[in-house]
Amino acid sequence: MPTPKTAPDLFSYPKYWAECYGTAPYLPMSRQEMDDLGWDSCDIIIVTGDAYVDHPSFGMAVIGRFLESQGFRVGIIAQPDWSNAEDFKRLGKPNLFFGVTGGNMDSMINRYTADLKVRNDDAYTPNAEPGKRPDRSVIVYSQRCKEAYSEVPVILGGIEASLRRIAQYDYWSDEVRRSVLVDATAEILLYGNAERAMAEVADRLAAGVNIRDIHDVRGTVVVKPQVPGGWTEIDSSRIDWPRDISSLQEAFGSSPYDYKEEESCQTEESASINEVQPVRIIPMPLHREEKLNPETTCIRLPSFEKVRNDPSLYAHASRVLHQESNPHNARVLVQKHCNRELWVNPPPIPLETPEIDGVFGLFYQRRPHPSYGHAKIPAYDMIKTSVNIMRGCFGGCSFCSITEHEGRVIQSRSHESVLAELEDIREKVPGFTGQISDLGGPTANMYHLNCKDDQIQASCRRLSCVFPGICKNLKTSHKQTTELYRKARAIPGIKKIAIASGLRYDLAVEDPEYVEELVTHHVGGYLKIAPEHTEKGTLDLMMKPGMGTYDAFKKMFEHFSQKAGKKQYLIPYFIAAHPGCEDEDMLNLSLWLKKNKFRVDQVQTFYPSPMSLATAMYHAEKNPLKRVSYKSPRLYTPRTLDQRRLQKAFLRYHDAKNWPFLRQALRDMNRSDLIGPGKHQLIPEEESKGQRRSGQRVHSQGDFQKAWGGQWDNRNSRTSKSSSARQKKGRRR
Repeated sequence: MPTPKTAPDLFSYPKYWAECYGTAPYLPMSRQEMDDLGWDSCDIIIVTGDAYVDHPSFGMAVIGRFLESQGFRVGIIAQPDWSNAEDFKRLGKPNLFFGVTGGNMDSMINRYTADLKVRNDDAYTPNAEPGKRPDRSVIVYSQRCKEAYSEVPVILGGIEASLRRIAQYDYWSDEVRRSVLVDATAEILLYGNAERAMAEVADRLAAGVNIRDIHDVRGTVVVKPQVPGGWTEIDSSRIDWPRDISSLQEAFGSSPYDYKEEESCQTEESASINEVQPVRIIPMPLHREEKLNPETTCIRLPSFEKVRNDPSLYAHASRVLHQESNPHNARVLVQKHCNRELWVNPPPIPLETPEIDGVFGLFYQRRPHPSYGHAKIPAYDMIKTSVNIMRGCFGGCSFCSITEHEGRVIQSRSHESVLAELEDIREKVPGFTGQISDLGGPTANMYHLNCKDDQIQASCRRLSCVFPGICKNLKTSHKQTTELYRKARAIPGIKKIAIASGLRYDLAVEDPEYVEELVTHHVGGYLKIAPEHTEKGTLDLMMKPGMGTYDAFKKMFEHFSQKAGKKQYLIPYFIAAHPGCEDEDMLNLSLWLKKNKFRVDQVQTFYPSPMSLATAMYHAEKNPLKRVSYKSPRLYTPRTLDQRRLQKAFLRYHDAKNWPFLRQALRDMNRSDLIGPGKHQLIPEEESKGQRRSGQRVHSQGDFQKAWGGQWDNRNSRTSKSSSARQKKGRRR
């Protein structure tokens, strides 16, 4: 049985010599600020796609302040002009490296809606001004840094880099793209919450180690010419068979993981590399168990060229990646990109409570850099009085990428650390009224919930601790959270604390005392929760609990609301067009909404974010929650614009603009019985001409197209070849 891995204390590394300069009021963004601090240069410069907000909810501030605590002089280049390299020289040449991040969001999700329309604003920019960051920011920024100072190493980090660390399906171009590390021409990529990896990499660079010799740090991805000698290589089919072996041999001759160099990749260097056999390769078929040293064993994923051309292999690779996500038993992953090996080290060891307390206890001004003046930054306004009490999520929802970034092991702060931050808000936030907008994180109620046994956790490969049911080894007592709420309310000057983070109600029902505490003191009339759907087939693909759990929580919520003498309501969130969701499923969901008198206004259409399992479902039309084969059942996947909009229309059945579309859909589904004025019916019949009033209803298909603001079968906002190909692909299916 694997033993839990350990790591050096995060703050145990020797301080860099520049610690004598102390703590900067703000990390400098100009040469004038550097001069005021007495700096002749920066040791590290962070380039970010977000405005610089000195707050622990902004990644550049966390990493910047952490590196500062290690003695480094850290500068910030926020939202630079990427048209040329000049703006990347504004702070001069960094002594150690550039750190490049796209910001708190993937730059493509930040700019485009799920329907591929350009957003009108950017919440992470002063005055929400759009267009202040390029598409695929990490790639563009990295290349500009190289243009500015070609000899300076570039380290990638942040969520955009993290979720694109291997070959990944890209919704916006409708193709599988290479690892962002390869496209960005950077030296190393840090994935996940990167403090631990950053501490080790920065320490080695400060000691004079060449960055190309840093290849074994957990939580990092590097490119190698070949797998080093002494390692044992297992192809991923041993972990998860993609197909019957006879069919594999028939289709590929040997194995889909055998790499055949493409002509465009052939070089003298690659030819010499291919002559070397530096590793022990364990091929298919494997019907026996072998004792292997996990410290020198790597798993070969299908190459970029293979997953690009074969959606089933892409789904298989995604499944294996997720199975190798436990930091205590994960192995190195290797994926060939042309003639180079992408080397993905195991995830970083989660931070212990004193370490995460140290990170959140660093010096933060908790406000935007003064250079922005009185400009409003919406993302800051939303979180300026919120407190992040934990990291990670063991929910494993297939459509969500949080777990792929932050991991499944919950990393919780101490009560003392959280309470100190509340007092810091009270003292530092201008115009603070005593209202705390949130005490939460990726989820509101996973604080200090972990496995009961460290040995069991070290061996576990489950994708979720709560699906298909709550694991018997999971701690479900919310006592720590309940006590934290009570202590927080007792702080002088704190008048009201809301809980705005997503609530796992399947966990909450396990602790009625917590639900009563939440409902009595921390709900302001409405509580948003996310059942996401009502139909079991779709919920299983989402890895979400059934509606029986929702009903149990609703009953508990109403009971405690009544006991507290409050009228309070649940606001459920749902997703349309999730892979595997049939139109019949959406129809049943809309009937549930009408029966329960819900008229939802804010609805979400499935957005294929990089690396999530649901994105693999979307691309491959296979279910990677099960072993993937070419004979696996095809998942119906709403791909075309009209398919996705129909499912969204079912969520907004009450909107008259959707009625013509829904009438036709119901007729096509042989459900005309749901058209009419009855309580059991979903939408009204079409009015006769004599009953209509001009402009009151959208009746014709042509008018309905205008109401959507686009063509019926085409994406107005995307006229590229890839978009056209996606439409044809969808119609074929």
